[in-house]
Amino acid sequence: MVVTVDENLKLKVAGDSKDILVKNLYLSCDPYIRLLMTNRSSEIFGPYTPSAITPSKTIMEDGSEKNAVVSNKKVIFKDYVSGFPKESDMVVTVDENLKLKVAGDSKDILVKNLYLSCDPYMRLLMTSRSSEIFGPYTPGAPITGFGVSKVIDSRNPEFKEGDLVWGITGWEEYSLLKSSEGLFKIHHTDIPLSYYTGILAASGAVGQLVELLKNKFGFDDAFNYKEEPDLNAALKRYFPEGIDIYFENVGGKMLDAVILNMRVHGRIAVCGMISQYNRDQPEGVHNLMSIVYKRVRIEGFAVFDYYPQYSKFLDFILPYIREGKVKYVEDIVEGLENGPAALIGLFSSRNVGKQVVVIAPQ
Repeated sequence: MVVTVDENLKLKVAGDSKDILVKNLYLSCDPYIRLLMTNRSSEIFGPYTPSAITPSKTIMEDGSEKNAVVSNKKVIFKDYVSGFPKESDMVVTVDENLKLKVAGDSKDILVKNLYLSCDPYMRLLMTSRSSEIFGPYTPGAPITGFGVSKVIDSRNPEFKEGDLVWGITGWEEYSLLKSSEGLFKIHHTDIPLSYYTGILAASGAVGQLVELLKNKFGFDDAFNYKEEPDLNAALKRYFPEGIDIYFENVGGKMLDAVILNMRVHGRIAVCGMISQYNRDQPEGVHNLMSIVYKRVRIEGFAVFDYYPQYSKFLDFILPYIREGKVKYVEDIVEGLENGPAALIGLFSSRNVGKQVVVIAPQ
C-alpha cells in the first residue's frame, strides 16, 4: 500500500448526479479488506483494481456509522426484588448486533441516549406488580426511565435525525422507541441538557442536605425525617399553627404525622412514597379520621397528566433558571456501568441533588 495525494478534488458534486461527497473522520480496519488484495475481489465486492482507494465504513459527524452494526451496552434487572435492592440485582450486558437503522415499514425512533435519570419510583419496576403500574415489564429487559437522547434514525414524521429529545427511554446506549407518546423535542439548549432529566421534566427526588436547603435554597427550616424520634413533635415544633399544604413524597409514618398536623381545609398533593418502596408490606396510616374532622383534600398526581401543559411550564420556569432565581443541584455519575450504584444510592441518601447518569455528553 502507498499513501498518495490527489491535488485536484473539487468540493462540489456534479449537478446531474446522485453522488454524495463526505469528509471522512474515522476509518475502520477490518479483516475483509484483505480480500480486496486478491484478483478475485471483483467477484465478491464488485469491480476493483489495484491503485484504487481502499473502501471502508464511513463514520458520520455525529459519531455514528451509516448502516453500521454496533454494540449496545445496557443495564437490566436479573429478577424481581424483595426488600432493599442491591447493585447485584442488576447486570450490565452488551448486545453486539444493533443496527443503526430503523426498519422502513415502521414508525420507530432510534435514539442515542446521552443522560439518564435516577428516580425512586424505578424501584417499583423491580417488583412483580410493576406491570399493574407501568405496563408489561419482565426481568431481563433494560431498565426504563427518563432520559435525554439524540435521534439517530427515525421513521416517525414528528422526529428527524439529529433532534434532541427527552422522555422515557431505556438504560442503554441506544434505544429503539416504538412510540413517540411522552417524547418531547428539546428546543432550548442554552441550559444544560441534563436538566431535562429533572427540573425541566418534573422528575426526581430532592435528596438535599438540610444545610443546602437552608443556606442555598432559602428554606426557613428543614429536618431529616429519618433522624427524628417523634415526627408528630417535630411537625408541631416547625408548624405550631398547622400545615396548609403538604407535598407527599415520603409516606408511612411521615404521612401519618402530617395528617395529624394539617389545618382545616388543608391540601395534600401525593406524588410518591419513597419510604415504602423497599417494603414487602407497606406501613399502615392510622390517623385517617383527621381527614374528615379537618376536611383535608388529598389528591394523587403524576407528571404524565400534565404533558399537554409542558410548553407553558417551560415559558414559566426557563427565565427563572436563566436568571438564577431557581436553584438546582445535580449529582453526576459518569458511565452506564456506574448506573446501578447511582440508582441504589437514592435509597441510602448518597446523592446530593438530582442523580444523573451521563452516557455520552454533547
